[in-house]
Amino acid sequence: QVQLVESGGGLVQAGGSLRLSCAASGSIFSMNAMGWYRQVPGKQRELVAAITSGGSISYVDDVKGRFTIFRDNAKNTVYLQMNSLKPEDTAVYYCYAESSTADYWGQGTQVTVSS
Repeated sequence: QVQLVESGGGLVQAGGSLRLSCAASGSIFSMNAMGWYRQVPGKQRELVAAITSGGSISYVDDVKGRFTIFRDNAKNTVYLQMNSLKPEDTAVYYCYAESSTADYWGQGTQVTVSS
């Protein structure tokens, strides 16, 4: 069983930066993929960024060039560096991890970007 704990959310002005962290209780080395989703009230959860065990990375179009996902296997942590934040990035951000047998989710961290 893997537990994911997010941190790093908060309130920031438009144009600012935040770094989200997702610390796993177990090894992330065996995870097929890890990443970040976000959700605003009344809308479906949206995949923001993902990184596979092979190092392949993908982003949703509206964060390309602004967000960077990276992982530190030694620390069992995945990060999401968010720059040039916009009010429309406001959401609860969830970390996820996908193994061959199960999916795991964090509790979510609120990101609020003021205009």
